[in-house]
Amino acid sequence: MQPNSKITYVKLMRKRKKKTGSRRGVQWMTLCISTSMVLVLLGMVVFSVLTSHNLSQWVKENLTVTVMLNDEVSVNDAKLLCRDLYHRPYSRNIDYISREQALKEQSEAMGSDPSEFLGMNPFSATLELQLKSDYANRDSLRWIAKELRKNPKVNDVAYQVDLMDSVNRNLAKMNILLLVIASLLTFVSFTLISNTVRLNVYSRRFIIHTMKLVGASWGFIRRPFMRQGLVVGIVAAIIAIAVLGACVYGLYYYEPNLMTIITWRELAITGVAVLLFGVILTSICCYISVNKFLRMTPGELYKI
Repeated sequence: MQPNSKITYVKLMRKRKKKTGSRRGVQWMTLCISTSMVLVLLGMVVFSVLTSHNLSQWVKENLTVTVMLNDEVSVNDAKLLCRDLYHRPYSRNIDYISREQALKEQSEAMGSDPSEFLGMNPFSATLELQLKSDYANRDSLRWIAKELRKNPKVNDVAYQVDLMDSVNRNLAKMNILLLVIASLLTFVSFTLISNTVRLNVYSRRFIIHTMKLVGASWGFIRRPFMRQGLVVGIVAAIIAIAVLGACVYGLYYYEPNLMTIITWRELAITGVAVLLFGVILTSICCYISVNKFLRMTPGELYKI
């Protein structure tokens, strides 16, 4: 071969190698982007499932049981009753509303003072009792109300039992719906990632067959694909975590009170779950896709 021919051959090989490397880079970039999009959806479901418990607890603990006191109960007696109720296992918070405070609040709400035309204060002193989330259900409320009514200082107990039942029922339905969506997304994500990985392995099926011919073991052939899949899973998970973090920051920016429901524990668990999903899904898909082509005969490789 002449020197000029050798130079031309080397240039052609370098150009071909560069073109092949560029094509593979685009394939892996596409795989990273598609995987990260799937992981974002999975992360949103995991985050929703985790925060739904906090949301349920927050809603239950903000439902109020109104304890109406007798008119002859003094302020000191009401405070003693508050102190006694604070030591009960079901109490989370208690607010005392005097008759004067109740009259003032209702006058502001109605725009007029009822005592002016009634000649008396029609409102009684009340205790606004907020329960711990474990006791915010129909059965617990029934015996708590029964216990409170036995106290001679208490005139009546009022609570929105239908609202509490509705909250418990709706939150249970939401948790079931989120679990169903998570299962469907896991199946869909596995299919999408598997197809994307399979296309990349398909473009290198003849290299796999050549390595088999020279005596390379399946583990040796599979190792670089598994390593690349692991890298793709980690990179995609980092991208997905960054996107989810930006979404959470946006929620916090527009509604800072949401941080009473969203804690660092949920954020950390979501991030770890997304990372594990990314690594496990890409690794399994690479393993299955490479094994498929390792089992094929030369004739089958040309037919597909």
